[in-house]
Amino acid sequence: MSVAHTSRPAEGRRFSLLSLFEAMATPHQLDRYLELVTPMVTVRDLRAEVLAVDRSTADTVTLTLRPTRQWRGFRAGQFVQVGVVIDGVRHTRCYSPANAQSSPDGTIELTIKAHPDGLVSQYLHENARPGLILDLSQAAGEFVLPTARPRRVLLVSGGSGITPVLSMLRTLVEEKHAGSVTFLHYAYTENDVAYLDELRELADANPNVNLVLAYTDQETGGHLHGFFGQKHLDAVAPWYAEAETFLCGPPGLMRGVREVYRELGIEDRLHTEEFAPAATPVEGEAGGELSFTASGVTADNSGGTLLEQAEAAGLHPEYGCRMGICFSCTAVKKLGCTKNVRTGDTDTDPDKAIQLCVSVPVGDVALDI
Repeated sequence: MSVAHTSRPAEGRRFSLLSLFEAMATPHQLDRYLELVTPMVTVRDLRAEVLAVDRSTADTVTLTLRPTRQWRGFRAGQFVQVGVVIDGVRHTRCYSPANAQSSPDGTIELTIKAHPDGLVSQYLHENARPGLILDLSQAAGEFVLPTARPRRVLLVSGGSGITPVLSMLRTLVEEKHAGSVTFLHYAYTENDVAYLDELRELADANPNVNLVLAYTDQETGGHLHGFFGQKHLDAVAPWYAEAETFLCGPPGLMRGVREVYRELGIEDRLHTEEFAPAATPVEGEAGGELSFTASGVTADNSGGTLLEQAEAAGLHPEYGCRMGICFSCTAVKKLGCTKNVRTGDTDTDPDKAIQLCVSVPVGDVALDI
């Protein structure tokens, strides 16, 4: 009891001193000064140091990160936001850890595909070196394994979508999960498969793990060729109706799997995560005027996403993933009708928070930006 009575006042004094120091640091946060001395020593900000860099394929880079003490860990399948300063401007993107969720040394492994138009991914692919300090968010996302592990699991990925499902596979293996696990990965060719050697080693070392490689541009090697369809599903997981399926990949793969599962009536067993830009708005729904009430700016509705149109109007709303995942670009819609281009749902409620990057205006819309 004596420990409890003495620790609470001490804890209160620490918070009081912290508040005092932060008040003295105004107009900047205390961490803005600390980073000038040692970037990895922070009071509130979460950051990560790059410990190792591996470029295993021509267009990917794998980073091993050591987060600061504020890191609370992650569940397999979740994502983090990574921030980097490029030409004096801070940019943020979302990436999924690829390592098992119970990493003993507390590190985070990210494998990033350098997309042709990806500012952050291209920068990290070309410039990441040990010692680089990145901004980091706590893990988020609902694309996770259930606490009670399924008896049968089908993991489906394509391209860089391999990372969250690989984390799931590594986690299940580390936990010595005894249920059936099939890992189905789609790539252009064998040379485009990240973690290929490890995937084969995991399958060889664990009898309950079945690795299936599907190549879309290579007619030899692998186990399947071409694109996902009912035949592929029947071949690799004839027990699919009894399994839980976890899917992450490019839009074509996501669409193909969803269509098959919808036709089979088992969409409730399909869990998805996608890191792809929002779909192009439907033609014919543009028209009207946008009002950015906080800025006093108006613009004709071009039919693009609200984020794109705000930027075109000279505004700079905060954003992260630009894909409807991280919720960084949420703003209040004061009036009007918007459409979510990922779900197709329309919304006419006033004074409601919406995501700018996946919402398009239908007619006149007013936003508190």
